[in-house]
Amino acid sequence: MIDTIVEPLILDLLDWLAEHDRTYEEVMEAWRTSCPKLPVWEDANDRGLVVRETVNGSCIIRVSPAGRALLARRKVLQPVQP
Repeated sequence: MIDTIVEPLILDLLDWLAEHDRTYEEVMEAWRTSCPKLPVWEDANDRGLVVRETVNGSCIIRVSPAGRALLARRKVLQPVQP
């Protein structure tokens, strides 16, 4: 079941990550929360929407293929604004 509060935030996270690669530290600073009702980062990880890779000794966070597919589906389903 899709959480109507968290789902739009997950899409925001994916859009933000899709702009360019981010370090783990950068992602945690922007998206970590201690609120159990807003598990954006945790849900995105659990659903396989993001991946962690080591590049030049740094942990880099990227949108996974599943995350890109979710973003693409959302864009197809968005109503056209007049």
